[in-house]
Amino acid sequence: MKKIFFIFLTILLTASLLVPVVEAKEKTTDTDKYQERLFLYKQMEALTQVPWYWLAGVDSYERGLRGARKDRDSADGFISIYYSPKEWAGPLNPNIESDVPADISFFGGVGLDGNGNGKASLQEDADVLFTFANYLSQYGFDDENIKIGLWNYYHRDQAVNIITGHARIFKKYGKIDLEEKHAFPVPLHYNYSYRSTWGDKRGWGGRRIHEGTDIFAGYQTPVRATRYGIVELKGWNKYGGWRIGIRDLTNTYHYFAHLSSFEEGLEKGKIVEPGEVIGYVGSSGYGKPGTQGKFPPHLHYGLYRDNGYSEWSYDPYPSLKTWERAERN
Repeated sequence: MKKIFFIFLTILLTASLLVPVVEAKEKTTDTDKYQERLFLYKQMEALTQVPWYWLAGVDSYERGLRGARKDRDSADGFISIYYSPKEWAGPLNPNIESDVPADISFFGGVGLDGNGNGKASLQEDADVLFTFANYLSQYGFDDENIKIGLWNYYHRDQAVNIITGHARIFKKYGKIDLEEKHAFPVPLHYNYSYRSTWGDKRGWGGRRIHEGTDIFAGYQTPVRATRYGIVELKGWNKYGGWRIGIRDLTNTYHYFAHLSSFEEGLEKGKIVEPGEVIGYVGSSGYGKPGTQGKFPPHLHYGLYRDNGYSEWSYDPYPSLKTWERAERN
């Protein structure tokens, strides 16, 4: 009886929200894509009771995966949550492009009608988002049960951790137009220099390549967060000395090493903003905790991309040049 009531309520809410969705899509341009996404997240929260910021966190994570993997194209619409055609329509469905809800259900597909038009289409943002929100709603609506649902979906602790971080950031600021904000890692009015050093050979501790860009600056030059993100790591590493790792809203890991000290109050799990001071330039590393002065003071800055299975480094130099130029302008 409760299930029938929920289905009836869903149909009523979907019908009442259908017109605004169509009108919003007709008026949408590239400049208000964030507004359209937020509208969809909150619409699905009304339909399923799953908090909008969790849906935004999942969508942001999936958008990062699409950018990091070659087996997925960029999303055609506003929502980046990925389903394969077979998963959507059903593995035994003879028509994997089917958008008929009854057929999809009969063949064990996951696709649902989220906008009340009688179709369950992979090309409809509302259908894709509703399908995932409906999945999460089966586990509950509080944070811990949503995390259980996410783990059962992705089967990866890191995926749950990254999505949780994204959701926390969106919840704190109450908006989602944060992904493209950035800052250069040191204040521009300080003396500093850098060049492309990614891939250079390093010998201390065994042969390896340099996975980052060195920004040379004086001791105690402030080091700043480059994106909105969560402090994922803070402490000592024999190579990087005192270092900080921050995960941003594109799933990218930002690595700040060889610091002299951390900013007071900075702890693992803290939300940081672009330009926020997180530590200070030093020459720590290449030894046991506290080792200093084996090289000139500088910030080692690295970027690591997550593809849902593993992480790898890539050259941060182009990003640094772009952020520096934008800040100067």
